Amino acid sequence: MTQQQDLSDIHLFLPCETPQRWIEAALDNQSILLIDHAHCERKAASTAINLMYRYPDRLDLQAKMSRLAREELRHFEQVLAILKKRDIPFRGLSASRYAGGMRQHVRKTEPGQLVDVLIIGAFIEARSCERFAKLSPFLDEELKKFYLSLLKSEARHYQDYLKLARDAANGSIDERVAEFAEVEKSLILDEDTEFRFHSGVML
Repeated sequence: MTQQQDLSDIHLFLPCETPQRWIEAALDNQSILLIDHAHCERKAASTAINLMYRYPDRLDLQAKMSRLAREELRHFEQVLAILKKRDIPFRGLSASRYAGGMRQHVRKTEPGQLVDVLIIGAFIEARSCERFAKLSPFLDEELKKFYLSLLKSEARHYQDYLKLARDAANGSIDERVAEFAEVEKSLILDEDTEFRFHSGVML
């Protein structure tokens, strides 16, 4: 599958485009963008490892999450290297509303809980991919090249999460995807007071 096909699938999956106001905020807050990006990569690896521990009997999940965790940690290391090169100290940041807002809607019983967590993973990876692609034309050459290099793996991660969700549900997940799409859309289009990689538009 080509990069253009990956992005086309992602645009069909996501309920809305990233607003231009977020792009403008990202360009005005590039240090925060990079610091939060590093946190996102580390959290993605942690989520994958947690899923491996929680569902040891699901062998396809084990294989896909093991690979995903390694790739996300590699991306984390790459962002840290960029931060160091630019003399930007890595530090703690408050989390955006995005992931937490999605997780509020996760069902409490299995297999619904696993299905929902995997669907959220798909949205996080798809939105990350869309933002890398949309932001890259406005960045310096180093960051542009780096963000474009992430598109293929992020697109595959989104597809892996969706496949695992369908397998866990043992049937259609279209209704749940549609419900989470509405939640995701509101989180992306609503106003936020703090800029983050997955924040909404800025006040």
